Amino acid sequence: MGEVIKVGMADLNICIPPDKITTLGLGSCVGIAIRDPQTGIGGLAHIMLPDSQAIRNNSNIPKFADTGIEDLVKKIVAKGGSRSRLVSKIAGGAQMFSMQTNTDMVRIGERNVEASKKKLKEMRIPILAEECGLNYGRTVIFDPATGEFVIRAVGKPEKTI
Repeated sequence: MGEVIKVGMADLNICIPPDKITTLGLGSCVGIAIRDPQTGIGGLAHIMLPDSQAIRNNSNIPKFADTGIEDLVKKIVAKGGSRSRLVSKIAGGAQMFSMQTNTDMVRIGERNVEASKKKLKEMRIPILAEECGLNYGRTVIFDPATGEFVIRAVGKPEKTI
């Protein structure tokens, strides 16, 4: 039964079975789980913003979809995962506040999902499943040994993708 490693907001970490990895409070943020199905080595990134180039002080690599996903992949490969076998699952990207306007500032969840998908596609990492959008926050638990991505949300049934 291993440990459950916690990943904070704008953070990432890797995990080796039998350990699992979790992050809380995915509102407009996106949780990106990546693993090598053969070795079971995987990890989770909790990204807050889509693009590091749009922010001047962008030294927090895991905070952004473009840099966080790259860094997570590097760490998985450094632990023994094969770059060519990596697969992913994503969750989050909610529209937490209802507003009449549709500016980019309000669409942050949608933009985070788009940027995450774009980066994964660029890196040729298939997305096997996703649970994104809508208007509620999520907590996720990822088991890299099995690839199960458990999603919990207040008032909703637990879901595994």
